[in-house]
Amino acid sequence: MSIISMEAESADTIVALATPTGSGAIAVIRLSGLQAIEIVNGVFKGKDLSKQASHTVHFGTIRDEGGKILDEVLASIFIAPHSYTRENVVEVSTHGSKYIVESIIKLFIRKGARAAKPGEFTLRAFLHGGMDLSQAEAVADLIASNSAASHQVAMQQMRGGFSNELKQLREQLIHFASMIELELDFSEEDVEFANRSQLKDLILEIIKVLHRLILSFEQGNVLKNGVPIVIAGKPNVGKSTLLNALLNEERAIVSDIAGTTRDTIEDEINIQGVSFRFIDTAGIRDTEDIIEAKGVERTREKMKKARLVIYLVDPVDDAFEEVSIQVADLILLRTPFVLVINKKDLLSPDALAQYEPLNPVFISAKSGDGVEALKEELLNQVSLRNINVDDVMVTNIRHVEALLKTQASLEKVLYGIDNPITSDFLAMDIRQALHHLGEITGQVSTEDLLDNIFSKFCIGK
Repeated sequence: MSIISMEAESADTIVALATPTGSGAIAVIRLSGLQAIEIVNGVFKGKDLSKQASHTVHFGTIRDEGGKILDEVLASIFIAPHSYTRENVVEVSTHGSKYIVESIIKLFIRKGARAAKPGEFTLRAFLHGGMDLSQAEAVADLIASNSAASHQVAMQQMRGGFSNELKQLREQLIHFASMIELELDFSEEDVEFANRSQLKDLILEIIKVLHRLILSFEQGNVLKNGVPIVIAGKPNVGKSTLLNALLNEERAIVSDIAGTTRDTIEDEINIQGVSFRFIDTAGIRDTEDIIEAKGVERTREKMKKARLVIYLVDPVDDAFEEVSIQVADLILLRTPFVLVINKKDLLSPDALAQYEPLNPVFISAKSGDGVEALKEELLNQVSLRNINVDDVMVTNIRHVEALLKTQASLEKVLYGIDNPITSDFLAMDIRQALHHLGEITGQVSTEDLLDNIFSKFCIGK
């Protein structure tokens, strides 16, 4: 979607299904634009929608050009600027038949609407000042949220928590930028309107805030996308059985034959509001089987990229010394891991005590004994249990990149203050910092940036 063409088509009224496709109890068809109420009113039999107040709901029927009733519906009216898009909006609730939905949408298009493009409703909300760019991106995150934590973080951003913090930073910078720009107008008189000591203190404080926001991305990204955890170990130690126990379903094939799992198997569960993405992998061993060897290679790659590794061992087949060697190899990998000893029910008290120095979690994957304790340990390892999701948190890589660029520009300002340079160079670095901050909220935007963001939205949002 081109922002230039979007502005040229801003007078268009757009229509799309706002609920998921497929048959259901109800479906909601959304129209937005100057003619939204007029288009619906032309085929709606009930009250005259053009005379109704905003934020009211009306029962009636939708009829085609021949007078045939397509469905009994509820029409919800939102009059500009008091709507999501800040335009006239009508939401028509119909029965969830695919035939009904398609027929009504085609009818609205014949009456003058056009099909909406991905993200076009939210793009219009942004263009009309209903939200800034970071809030618009949070809308997509909110729709995609699949845990209490990711929902809360997206809701906090959509309501402007992140934007408000950036706004305060920009306002302070703009004040000093204006003072320095004023100095340029009096350059021949050698006057100084911007106190360099105060400016330095402000820059140091802003860099401190930026650093906190940048660091928050690691946790924010995990809350948004889930914690990737690889289940690894030698063949036949019970990895697939453990995955099934964690998911509480038969997700992976379990067999006594070594090398059954030859590729990665992924699934998610929610543990106390945090989403964990478990990845069952091929058993690690030397093999001449080309397909299994490829699976082992993928296992090692997944382990390197994982946030955490569950390394499962079978103490019945491997002696303590062999397990110790495997743990040493894991330490060299530099990926955090939890050592899990399977088949605890087959170990004597002395054998259990022997493993204690390795700080393992003892389980029986087959019976499920110890799985809840493992879940608790996972929460402890990823340090997410005590996160305050009400704090401002960065979850978008685009925002992190802009914050890093802002920080780099401000460090140039600090250098300019400590190694006196002319006001014009100082002003240029501050303007650059303001530019990067503005990219996050959309105060500075390009066609390509908006295309990239809104094209990822679902149609109807």
